[in-house]
Amino acid sequence: MDYLNAFWVGGLICVVGQILIDKTKLTPARILTGFVVAGVILGAVGLYKPLVEFAGAGASVPISGFGFLMSDGVKEALKSEGALGILTGGLKSAAAGISAAIFFGLVAAVCTRSGDK
Repeated sequence: MDYLNAFWVGGLICVVGQILIDKTKLTPARILTGFVVAGVILGAVGLYKPLVEFAGAGASVPISGFGFLMSDGVKEALKSEGALGILTGGLKSAAAGISAAIFFGLVAAVCTRSGDK
């Protein structure tokens, strides 16, 4: 049942993104930014954590999960480190994902040949 919940919740998030692409004049960059901000806001008010507990990777893997991870890291660091945690908490909590994205982007750049379209 966990896999089914992850599938339909993640699929629903992707459907919302596809509808935004098809029906609005928003650029993909603005839609991605909107998803990150939505994850931050929903995480800050406590609505995204129950969704992650229910759907697992279906809610934590999409880009909105990155926003939630950042807001959750800021909340935890704010409790433990005070005001300095506002600046450092989000990056500490997302450091592994950011490092993996940079590393695999580098690997892809080294393994492929760039060219004009």
